[in-house]
Amino acid sequence: MQKSLARVALLIAILTMMLPAAPAAAQPLPQDVITVGTVTGSAGSTVDVPVSIRDTSGTPLGMDQPPGSKIQSYSIKVNYAPASAVQSITFTRAGITTSLTPTFESSPSGPGTISLLDTFQESTNPIPFTLNAALPGNQVAHLLITLSPTTTPGALTLTLDPTLTQLTDQAGSGATKETVAAGNLLLVSGVVNVTAFVPALSTWALILLAAALAIIAIRMRL
Repeated sequence: MQKSLARVALLIAILTMMLPAAPAAAQPLPQDVITVGTVTGSAGSTVDVPVSIRDTSGTPLGMDQPPGSKIQSYSIKVNYAPASAVQSITFTRAGITTSLTPTFESSPSGPGTISLLDTFQESTNPIPFTLNAALPGNQVAHLLITLSPTTTPGALTLTLDPTLTQLTDQAGSGATKETVAAGNLLLVSGVVNVTAFVPALSTWALILLAAALAIIAIRMRL
């Protein structure tokens, strides 16, 4: 009986060794990151929303890659809602791209959406990213948004379009491209937290208010 059990155990051990090893769990791809900031502003005011890119090591494009494979072009599309909360909006370069001269630049817009497309020549205008900088990375642009004075307090969402937002090399044609679909680009959308409209006081109104407060203070001393 013991010999039979031993033979069964040996057979099980041999069969176990013959089984193929379980495949190792797939490691997530490194991702560069595009982030739209979150800010607070009152209805009727203008808010400055930073837009940043984090250059992460190990992605197809970046400071750790050879010449010709740097992040030198980006297409960033932001959809905002509700569109009625926005009186005017612009999308322009800022931060580390402010002093650079693009070979191509465009900022198309439509109802509830605005984009920024920039391409820079690597040899003459390299974008000086800091590799693996703390999130959100380096600021490359900003949205200047004038909020409607009549908008209701709440959230104005600033959502990055996952299809048209991408990073490329200086060719700007997608020869080397990072996208959400490819798994090597992460998008972080933003929000403008809108508070109630606070009307600004004119200079004379401020003078009258100060005078009234002074009179009240004098009477309280009497």
